[in-house]
Amino acid sequence: MESTVIYDSNEGICSLTLNRPEVFNALNLQLVKDLISALRKAESEPDVRVVILKGAGKAWCAGGDLEELLALTEGSAADRRAYLLEFKGMIDKVRGISKPVIASVHGACVGGGNELNIACDLTIASEKAKFGQAGPRVGSMPAFGVPQNLQILVGEKRSREITYLCRLYTAQEAETMGWINKAVPAGDLEKETEKWAKEIVEKSPTAIALGKKMHNAYYDLLSSSAEIGVEMLTFFWGTEEAREGMLAFKEKRQPVFKP
Repeated sequence: MESTVIYDSNEGICSLTLNRPEVFNALNLQLVKDLISALRKAESEPDVRVVILKGAGKAWCAGGDLEELLALTEGSAADRRAYLLEFKGMIDKVRGISKPVIASVHGACVGGGNELNIACDLTIASEKAKFGQAGPRVGSMPAFGVPQNLQILVGEKRSREITYLCRLYTAQEAETMGWINKAVPAGDLEKETEKWAKEIVEKSPTAIALGKKMHNAYYDLLSSSAEIGVEMLTFFWGTEEAREGMLAFKEKRQPVFKP
């Protein structure tokens, strides 16, 4: 079976490409596990100084895999919790790896995909990229990046807007808000990302690792909220309300949420 993450390393730069283009790189359990494994490999290789996270096809990452999530709504709480702990482990690994991770975003970056983006140290995006959350629109909620970090990046009021309204924002809007580092013309994305990566490669790897650790300190203080998020979603994904949101999205209709 073809890996859901393509690993490539050259001259101190490790490129990891999410490789489920047929479903817009939706995060299923296999991709989550493969990304954790690839990050561990990058961490173990002393020549690797920086990681670039890319997406194959039209999207960077469109969020959770809908078919897998729908199956979880009918499964056991234990199954939902196991999935969510793996997802949390992926986010924690991106944050915890000693090497900076740069998100190179060329298309849709939504929901769980945006939470993965937020976990990355830096984000360079194509002007064609779109960012947003989708949870309340599709019977879910963000738990692993938005509550902990997005409100630090963009401010609490704006973070609540992004979470509650589920709108899509352009890369230029995201840059203005501080959500991402830089928006560039689509044709310049790869060159600009590599430029940033090469600048990091030239720096002291120990200093960079320590700097990342220090920047993570505030996030680490909030790590218990992600553990609470696991339990909240374990419960919520077992409700009819969550299933209705996911089914409506799959069937391309307006959901009917009953209080």
